[in-house]
Amino acid sequence: MGTLAGMSIVVTPLESADEVGARHAFDIRSRSDAAEVPDFPPVCPRHFFPSLSHPWPGKRKGNALAWLDDEPVGFLELDLPFLENTTIADLRLDVLPEHRRRGVGRALLEFAANTARADGRKQLIATTVHALPGGPARPVDGEAFARSAGATLALTDVRRRLEISTLDDAALDAMVAAAWSKAAGYSLVSWHGPVPEEYLADVAYLDGRLMADAPLGDLAYEAEKIDGARIREQEAARELRGKRGYTTAARHDATGRLVAVTALELGATVDWHAFQQITLVDPDHRGHRLGVLVKVENLRTALPAEPALRAIDTWNAAVNSHMITINEAMGFRPVDGWHNWQLAL
Repeated sequence: MGTLAGMSIVVTPLESADEVGARHAFDIRSRSDAAEVPDFPPVCPRHFFPSLSHPWPGKRKGNALAWLDDEPVGFLELDLPFLENTTIADLRLDVLPEHRRRGVGRALLEFAANTARADGRKQLIATTVHALPGGPARPVDGEAFARSAGATLALTDVRRRLEISTLDDAALDAMVAAAWSKAAGYSLVSWHGPVPEEYLADVAYLDGRLMADAPLGDLAYEAEKIDGARIREQEAARELRGKRGYTTAARHDATGRLVAVTALELGATVDWHAFQQITLVDPDHRGHRLGVLVKVENLRTALPAEPALRAIDTWNAAVNSHMITINEAMGFRPVDGWHNWQLAL
């Protein structure tokens, strides 16, 4: 409990069965997003509520609400991985804009640190958004809070958005033609929804490479052990959250193996927006422009099926020059920056 000018700040655990508390959390998250990233789609209730009661496979929750004189004003979402990364905890703090800089975030962070320590964690990891030069304004609350808490900046990402109205089909055609000149011996396969059984092992292998291949800076993440069963658990979690996805992969024709994969994901309540998921290429098959081929083909597969789609967001580490080059050639343009912070416990 904290106090502020005669007012009390109380933090209480948010249990998975607490429907009233979940609605408070949804309202706080929605109002926080509207202040931080107003161009984001509204928070999807079909995603949000199941994420509280049915955590992502391989994670436990340690969520909480902060109350200021009996008014819910802050929400902590705390993820505790238990299959790998058992020394870290991922957190997000949302405080209503009108109640920031009053000790609410500090109270939630203290709760998160105590919960994480009790679970044997050594690091807290969180993300804040910031404005880019010439970009839209973003609040500075998150970065100021992270620095004042003693967190260390471990990695910076940049969000880029593709406005579908600006797509240049001739430029995409030229990209694809140039890529195929380097990709003899490969072919493309696409699917909507769950991974076909014949591709399951290959997709699991590629997903398992994410932490090894993606630029992580100083973040203390370790590779996840992904197999077919875990892929199916994740697909079930996405279905519960109302997600739908489009996937394209590159197949090495000589072996029949999938060696590159990318995906787009849309939510249940907004049809105009999608997130570009990670694009993975097996290191043994790089240099054949497979990233270009799968990303452009996947976009062209999804667009006819999603006629209302207007915007796609993606994130890249600022040092990931190869993928940034592909994305910008496709028409993605920078919107804002995202700092990844790490706090030692």
